[in-house]
Amino acid sequence: MQFGIEARPAASIVRLNMNAGETITCEVGAMIAMSTGMTVETSGKRKGGKGGLMKGLKRMFAGENFFLNHFTAHESDQTLMLGPKLMGDVIHHDLNGTLIVQGSSWLASDTNIEIDATWQGLGKALFSGERMFWVKCSGTGDLFLSSFGAIYEVDVDGEFTVDTGHIVAFDDTLQFRIGKAGKSLIGSFLGGEGLVCKFQGQGKLYCQSHNPPSFGQMIGPKLKPR
Repeated sequence: MQFGIEARPAASIVRLNMNAGETITCEVGAMIAMSTGMTVETSGKRKGGKGGLMKGLKRMFAGENFFLNHFTAHESDQTLMLGPKLMGDVIHHDLNGTLIVQGSSWLASDTNIEIDATWQGLGKALFSGERMFWVKCSGTGDLFLSSFGAIYEVDVDGEFTVDTGHIVAFDDTLQFRIGKAGKSLIGSFLGGEGLVCKFQGQGKLYCQSHNPPSFGQMIGPKLKPR
């Protein structure tokens, strides 16, 4: 399977070229277009995997869909185009281990990658603006992530601070805690930064340049009531 990411970073899509017998698992609704030699199968579990009901429910708590779509090429040189729901970036991650992904940022992955959910804790969820559950991608293969705005990556070796709502994904070798941006809590909020996520450890971190909650707060008052 070969891939290309087009129209980065404002309106990214993934173009996959697949040979007969190759399959990729995608977020429901991600397909833009496909060749006639492609078929799709919808289920609540990884193709060939187990535990569809419980893992599907856990993914819903993490902000993903209960179901997964499995696209399979039945002829050579088939094309599949995928796109995220929000305007923004798409990146490829060569997974070899476990990556923790914010809800709605998982787009597609190889069928041997397990898409599950992991608990981040009530306190982190309340103060970080994220969900209590995160998507946990484990295994080896191609993984595609999406964002709102552009994605940039950071190789953390020690500590790194990210504004809440801007996390896309991070290696499970990293941990984060919620803290204030400045020396004082009042100063942090008066400066517009408030609470931040302080990562510690060694591993890769993906962040997005914008976040949907802030964008919604800005345009919400300008929308006409229905």
